[in-house]
Amino acid sequence: MSIRSVVLGCGSYLPQQILTNAELATRIETSDEWIVQRTGIRQRHIAAEGEFTSHLAINAAKAALADAGLDAQAIDLIVLATSTPDNTFPATAVAVQHGLGINHGAAFDLQAVCTGFVFALATADNFLRSGSFKRALVIGAETFSRILDWNDRGTCVLFGDGAGAVVLEAQEQPGTSSNRGVLTTHLRSDGRHKSKLYVDGGPSSTMTVGHLRMEGREVFKHAVGMITDVIVDAFNATGLGADDIDWFIPHQANKRIIDASAHKLHIAPQKVVLTVDKHGNTSAASIPLAISVAVKDGRVKKGDLVLLEAMGGGFTWGSALLRW
Repeated sequence: MSIRSVVLGCGSYLPQQILTNAELATRIETSDEWIVQRTGIRQRHIAAEGEFTSHLAINAAKAALADAGLDAQAIDLIVLATSTPDNTFPATAVAVQHGLGINHGAAFDLQAVCTGFVFALATADNFLRSGSFKRALVIGAETFSRILDWNDRGTCVLFGDGAGAVVLEAQEQPGTSSNRGVLTTHLRSDGRHKSKLYVDGGPSSTMTVGHLRMEGREVFKHAVGMITDVIVDAFNATGLGADDIDWFIPHQANKRIIDASAHKLHIAPQKVVLTVDKHGNTSAASIPLAISVAVKDGRVKKGDLVLLEAMGGGFTWGSALLRW
């Protein structure tokens, strides 16, 4: 027998305001056709004035707890993946903890940009399997609209705001690949690529928040290879393969990257969950948002084998394989 981190529930939250490509085209030199052709994005959600990352995260966490049928007091660990915290400190996770009425256990932020949710899932999984905690909220929440240069048509069309969450519980399992829970996670990073995707500000360097900067072609060039490497690692670690996968839920950055990755891995298109058209790139929130959509519409069911992957600034990249 071994301890497994089993998903008990999931939830999400999207700000009410929707910004379409057509609306963007009235502000900057772009078009719906251009954005869709290059990215697959048709619209994104934008946080309202006074609506913070913590507010999005709290709403997603409440939805996940409701889905799991749990009271917030059952949670003793919160890991919040975000690159857009409410404040430089304290961690936005403690604002979420307070907002949920929890005053026990631990809560902290994790920063791995778009790979944040996979890193957070792996971190919580290790804490649960070690016996340190019993139940965790793993959240990805972002207000990327606050760090965009809205005059830079190469980046401002790509990103959106949102939050998603899952509830994990440590359960004793026989420990085979057919048992529920997180089967394996693989995390990587390489700081040599910083200049290709970064924010040009921060407390220590400029004393400002800064704006997102990206070399789009360079990111695309590295993405497919890095993504497939960590997925092959997951397959090697478990003895499973592309044919065993029920659902592939990738980071929702760009439809062309997702399509190319699935093709390279021989994962059938009908197994790929796509939400990038409706959400844009919501960074650490994109995978849990996509999970929530696929669970709600009945695609992802208990016992399904689900493959997650992401790549983000740093570069960071990672994969997670779990039995739902």
